Amino acid sequence: MEEKKKVLIICTGNSCRSQMAEGFLRSFGNETEIISAGTRPEKAVNPLAVKVMAECDIDISTHYPKLVDNFVDQEWDFVITVCGGANAACPVFSGKVKQRIHIGFNDPADAKGTEEERLAVYRQIRDEIEEAFYSFYLAYISPKQMSSGCGCGCGCSN
Repeated sequence: MEEKKKVLIICTGNSCRSQMAEGFLRSFGNETEIISAGTRPEKAVNPLAVKVMAECDIDISTHYPKLVDNFVDQEWDFVITVCGGANAACPVFSGKVKQRIHIGFNDPADAKGTEEERLAVYRQIRDEIEEAFYSFYLAYISPKQMSSGCGCGCGCSN
């Protein structure tokens, strides 16, 4: 049996984008060991991120922010940054990193307005993250094409 690929997803606070990316990547299959972490982790996962992921039947409510420094001495197949701040502040890894990738997304936590207006921004970023990480999954983790849908439960047509 082939060894699971190891993926580390990094953003600044590890409270939103990287948590959503981790949730989606886990939902696509079990071929990977996935951890998300932050360069300056927040105290908790953003509740609006939890809410919009639940709309896709993905529960990230038990996730918690972690400090990326705790993982720099490990070997990774992929280290993926999902925000410009994390890309710029990405630490030097003493462990082997086979491939470092940047897939940037706007920060939905910057959204203003009513909760519904902010949720609309979170949904848009969530959908962008799903699409990008499904493409990553197909290209690097499971190169064989799946027959229909992405398997995340969102009803998307990826």
